[in-house]
Amino acid sequence: MFIPNELNFTPKVKLIIGNDSLLQLGELAKNISAGPVLLVTDPGVVATGHVARAVESLESADLSVSVFDKVIENPTTKEVDLCVEIAVQVKPTLIVGLGGGSSMDTAKGCNFIYTNGGQMADYWGVNKATKTMLPLIAIPTTSGTGSECQSFALIADAKTHRKMACGDSKALPVIAIIDPILTLTQPSQVTAATGIDAITHAIESAVSKNRNDISTYFSIESLKSTMSSLPIILENPADINARESMLIGAAYAGLAIENSMLGGAHASANPITAKLGVVHGFAVGMMLPAVIKYNATDHYTAKIYQILAINAGLIDQGASVDNAVSALINQMQLILKLAKVPIAQIATQIDDVLIGTLSMDAQKEWTGSFNPREINTNNFEKLYNETFNMNSPLV
Repeated sequence: MFIPNELNFTPKVKLIIGNDSLLQLGELAKNISAGPVLLVTDPGVVATGHVARAVESLESADLSVSVFDKVIENPTTKEVDLCVEIAVQVKPTLIVGLGGGSSMDTAKGCNFIYTNGGQMADYWGVNKATKTMLPLIAIPTTSGTGSECQSFALIADAKTHRKMACGDSKALPVIAIIDPILTLTQPSQVTAATGIDAITHAIESAVSKNRNDISTYFSIESLKSTMSSLPIILENPADINARESMLIGAAYAGLAIENSMLGGAHASANPITAKLGVVHGFAVGMMLPAVIKYNATDHYTAKIYQILAINAGLIDQGASVDNAVSALINQMQLILKLAKVPIAQIATQIDDVLIGTLSMDAQKEWTGSFNPREINTNNFEKLYNETFNMNSPLV
C-alpha cells in the first residue's frame, strides 16, 4: 500500500493482499496467538468451501478451531448473543470473521460482549469498552462494507430493529486478508449490492463533516478503484484483476470511514431497508444521486465532488464544477442501471404516508449528522420524492 509521506499515517490494520492469501491464515494466526480460535461466518460461506479451507489452514498451524456459522444478513443482537455462547464454551484467544460485513460485524459484536460483558446496547456509540478485546482477523468474501478496516460493528436490536453503530478502537481488526478468489463465489446480486455500497462509502466519506487529509486520500483512491472495477465485474464476473481492485477499493473505503464518517445516503437508506427489506447496498445506491445533488448546492462540497470525478476519470481535468457533479451523478445512475437496482419497482410501494415515516426515521440516524449540508425531516422527504420520482423539487 502506497501512502504519501506527507500524510504521516500508518494503518493499524495489516493488509495481506493476493490470490489464495487465505492460505496464509494459519501462519498469521499462530503469530498472534497459540490458543483456541473462534471462526465466525454464515451458512452461505460454509457452502462455498471457504470455511473448510480456513479451518484447514488454522489446523495445519496446530490451532484448535470452533466455527459459529449462524450469521444472518443485517445481524441482530440475537446472533451476537448466540455467538457469545459459543465463545464462552471454547474460550478463544483469537477471533476470525470470514464472510461479508455481517460476519465481520457479528465477530466484533461477540468480541465486545465476550471480553467486556453486558449487552450490545452498552457499546452503542464510540469507545465504550473498558477492557482489552481479543485480536481479530477479518477476511471479506464481498467487496463492499470495508468492515475489515473499521472499528465499528453495525448490529440491529432484535426487538426494535434499530441499527446500533458500536465503535471502539479496540475492536479494529489487526489483520485483513484480501483474497479476490473468495469473491468469485458471490451471487451476482451480492456482487452488485456490495460494490455499490463501497462506492457510496467512498463518496460519502469524502464530503463528511469529519473528513480530514487521511480520509480524503483513501476516499479518492477507493473511488478510483471501485467506480472503474464494478462495471467490469458486472459484465465479466470472472475478471480476477477487477475483483482484486474492487476488494482493495472497498478496504480503502473502510479506512476512509474509519478516519471520517458517512452521510445522508446512509441515513436515508437504513429506513428503506428496515421498512421495505431492500438490500442495504441497493438502498444507499438509489439514494446517493439525490444526496449528491442536494449537497452540491454547497459550493465547497461541490468542489470535492469535482475532485472525485476528475480522479475517477469521469471527466477531464479542466471540467467545471457543475459538469463534474453531473458526471458523478450520471455514472452512479449508470451503475445502478447495470446492477439492475429495481428503483421503479420499489417506487410502487412508496406513498406520502410512508415517505413521512421514512423521513422521521432517517432524521434519527446518526450518520445524517455528518452530512456536509444540514439535513432535516423536510429535506429527507424531498430526497425520497426525488429518488422515487414523486414530482417534488429537491431544493
